[in-house]
Amino acid sequence: MNDYLLKAIDNSQQVRIMLARTTGLVEEARRRHHTSPTASAALGRVLTAAVMMGSDMKGEKDITTIRINGNGPCGPIIATADPAGNVRGLISEPEADVPSLYPGKLAVGNLVGKDGFLEVSKDLGLQQPFVGKVPLVSGEIGEDIASYYLNSEQIPALVAVGVLVAPDVTIQAAGGLIIQALPGASDEILELVESNVLKMPPISTIINDGTALEESLTEILKDVPYRVVGQQPLHFKCTCNRERLQAILASLSLEELQSIYHKEGKLEVVCNFCREVYTYTLEEIEEKKQKP
Repeated sequence: MNDYLLKAIDNSQQVRIMLARTTGLVEEARRRHHTSPTASAALGRVLTAAVMMGSDMKGEKDITTIRINGNGPCGPIIATADPAGNVRGLISEPEADVPSLYPGKLAVGNLVGKDGFLEVSKDLGLQQPFVGKVPLVSGEIGEDIASYYLNSEQIPALVAVGVLVAPDVTIQAAGGLIIQALPGASDEILELVESNVLKMPPISTIINDGTALEESLTEILKDVPYRVVGQQPLHFKCTCNRERLQAILASLSLEELQSIYHKEGKLEVVCNFCREVYTYTLEEIEEKKQKP
């Protein structure tokens, strides 16, 4: 089953739902970054949150970036997403790991830490991006995103992001849920939706069971008339390319380039977001430097 995002709103326009299946894109990130099990879960949760939040942007070149730094063993985590459902990300210490809280429960909060901040940047192509920054609540990601919505955007929200890591350390299931209270939402409908969600298993279990997002949506909004307002595929996709990274190398002085080349025998750049390796000859970079 491919990754995708589903959006819905109740007929009285009081609550808004986003549901995402992200197993494939989180596995792609794990494969590229060679993350430990807990690092896979941490990065996967941030990627899932970012791709859902990024889908709300309007312009095709708009970018949503989440930065989390709880001063934990894994270091900062960054994910960027566009409105088309493409996301990329990195975790500073991909091999870092911590003991599980109990069998089957990875200690994501302990790996991320909570002595720090969550920052969301929305680049709309203007001179300055919109940036919201809030202290971390737990480092578990879901609670921290909910805190961001409430304190930075004044939107009450329930956020659940989950990643299930298989015994062979591949990603068995991943997904997310965001429920937002719209202006004027009644306590009655919010309590009903919350009650429905509390009766459901964790989002990663729902995805692992093979339950379609449409079926989960029906459970979340049980006894609440609603309509689906959007659906789109999701992908791990980086924006790096050979020419762009060649330009970065060309910004170095000729002396620096020659020193690297003679020491390493090649000129190589690795993208931090996708770990793609680009190799160049000294002649290629010299030619690039000579171009206006």
